[in-house]
Amino acid sequence: MLQNIHIQNYAIIDELSIQFSHRMNVITGETGAGKSILMGALSLILGDRADTAVLLQRDKKCVVEGTFVVKGKKEVLAFYTDNELDVEDEVVIRREIAPTGKSRAFVNDTPVNLEQLRKLSSFLVDLHRQFDTLELGESDFQREVVDALVGQGATLEEYRNIYRTWQSAVRELATLQEQKARFNKEFDYNKFLFDELSEAAWKENELEELDQELKLLNNSEGIKNALSKVYNDLKEGEQPMVQQLKALQHSLHQYAAFHSELKGLADRISSVHIELQDIAGDVERINEDVGYDPRRIDEINERLSTGYKLLKKHGVHTTAELLEIFRRLEEKLKDSLQADESIAAGEKEVGRLLQEVKKKAAVLSKARQAQAEPLEQQVNKLLKQVGMPNARLKVQVQQVELNAFGMDDIQFLFDANKSNRYEPIRKVASGGELSRLMLCIKSLVAESIDLATLIFDEIDTGISGEAAKQVGIILKGLARKRQVICITHQPQIAGKADAHYFVYKQVKGESIKTNIRLLSQEERITAIAQMLSGEKPTAAALENAREMVMQ
Repeated sequence: MLQNIHIQNYAIIDELSIQFSHRMNVITGETGAGKSILMGALSLILGDRADTAVLLQRDKKCVVEGTFVVKGKKEVLAFYTDNELDVEDEVVIRREIAPTGKSRAFVNDTPVNLEQLRKLSSFLVDLHRQFDTLELGESDFQREVVDALVGQGATLEEYRNIYRTWQSAVRELATLQEQKARFNKEFDYNKFLFDELSEAAWKENELEELDQELKLLNNSEGIKNALSKVYNDLKEGEQPMVQQLKALQHSLHQYAAFHSELKGLADRISSVHIELQDIAGDVERINEDVGYDPRRIDEINERLSTGYKLLKKHGVHTTAELLEIFRRLEEKLKDSLQADESIAAGEKEVGRLLQEVKKKAAVLSKARQAQAEPLEQQVNKLLKQVGMPNARLKVQVQQVELNAFGMDDIQFLFDANKSNRYEPIRKVASGGELSRLMLCIKSLVAESIDLATLIFDEIDTGISGEAAKQVGIILKGLARKRQVICITHQPQIAGKADAHYFVYKQVKGESIKTNIRLLSQEERITAIAQMLSGEKPTAAALENAREMVMQ
């Protein structure tokens, strides 16, 4: 509900504030007094584009601020979450237009863009101007009206959940089928690559180890010569180093008793002697292991040749990378073989869900078709009340392909003159007809749909007398459940108000400003009497006005 609005420096409004009733609010005033200006200011906080032409004083900014009570409204709570705003029971929307033309919007003092503002305001205010009821011609709105009257909200929610699950399963199946087609296309080539690597049967680090072994074999002769020379010098030469060290150690040892350091030197030579003996043993062992083997060299060269070709083919450099490619190819081949099983299971699940979706859609469709005629009768009855005795509404429910809301296309068809030629509303209804038709429909669904604050801007255009009275009765009925704000020229509608605001012009210095005030009971009677008979109302007009207010 719109609790209040504050307007500053807008058009011919210097500054004013309005506190609204939570029920039926009526705004009246002479033509040109500024009622449309109020709607223009309100439109700013609903997301309309700004223009510096609205600035009353060009050197000051324009500010329009509205406070809405939204406690527990699901759509607003979701908006808070989606836009990372703090959850509050009130929404304060402020719009500022600077003299430079820059416009800024705020929700609870947090800056937002116009798209965010429009989305939020759609949950708060339902603004209806003449020629501005295009929503009535939209199929989504028409379906929502029928569903609200049907009272199948729980069934529709169940249907939508199953429908989303079915659509998800359809997408997963399509992905599996695409993968299978891709697998089939690549299967033969992948199988060839896999078999090639499988036949080679590479082991971890095999190519690297073979390369090292080949280098050893190719240098075996030089290695053996070097090892033989070392062994010969250590143990078998004319003067082997091992024997020489043994003799040196013995020569020092016999004089160790005569010098304190000789024994240490002799022990150190003994240690070297032992180490060289061990080295000689290792040299002999390694020399026996190393040998030139032409057949092994050929085997290694052939194996390396195969390996290098595969490395080049796959654009890699190591055995580990070849083994990883082999593993991935193996997985792809397995996936290809398992795809048929997955597709079969997916097709079965899609079929099962489709049957559930169709079953729920059929329940919805039956209920909608059953509601079509009662809705027509109720709306047509109300149309007579609001001064459209020749107008007829026809609700057309046609079966279409399954979608997120069932299998029905719902269209409201309209005949304004009993011609029996029904056409879509958006093609044939005038602005005034649309406004009153929207009022009739919304009065029927007000109990079922969580409507926002309803604002009607001159919905009474083209009607008077009894028709205007009936419009007032319908608006009053709406206001029992929803806040209604109505700009009107009709005394019959003004008489139904819970709060009556009067827009007027006043001279301030050398300028004319728009202002607004809440009328008292007696002031209301006078204002309505003036609407009935002119600036100086007659006693009869005053009495008539009093009756309208007291009804």
